[in-house]
Amino acid sequence: MKRFISAVTLFILALPLSALASTWTLDPDHSAAQFKVRHLMISNVKGSFEKLNGQLVLDDKDITKSKVDVIIDVASVNTNIKKRDDHLRSPDFFDTAKFPAMTFVSTKVEKDGPDKLKVTGNLTIKGITKPVVLHVDGLTPEIKDPWGNIRRGASATTSINRKDFGVSWSKKLDTGVVVVADEVAIQLEVEFIKK
Repeated sequence: MKRFISAVTLFILALPLSALASTWTLDPDHSAAQFKVRHLMISNVKGSFEKLNGQLVLDDKDITKSKVDVIIDVASVNTNIKKRDDHLRSPDFFDTAKFPAMTFVSTKVEKDGPDKLKVTGNLTIKGITKPVVLHVDGLTPEIKDPWGNIRRGASATTSINRKDFGVSWSKKLDTGVVVVADEVAIQLEVEFIKK
């Protein structure tokens, strides 16, 4: 009987903790996943993914207990050049017919200064999963939009070696210069709506 009462007590004490978490849905109309990569080692080519969604489970008492996941439709890649975008969708790069989505699932959230976070998580591209760290500015304070929705936003940056994820196409010129650099800079601008 004593064990039963202890178990019930623990259960009741745990209930308010779950109430401290709030769930937020990524607003794809006001969010962006952008990247840039060096071309011929002389300039940056920039692009974005037009379709993304995700969810934030925010621990309102301890932000380090929060979790976030994002799913990106890789076929929505857009560099404003159709021929290049078609090549990026091909097996040379993302192979979107076989791997239609890339995902990020957080595994750890740490404070990294005033209004800054380090969010570690598993990034999966082309079926290959590697840990990455997002450097996050925000979350912004809550704000109510004209339609009564509660919103928050954040910006995040990271960089990856695309070859670590099997995105390995490139050519080398006679001079030794590569057409596409290995390092890719990523920037996320996200806006969330409270459920």
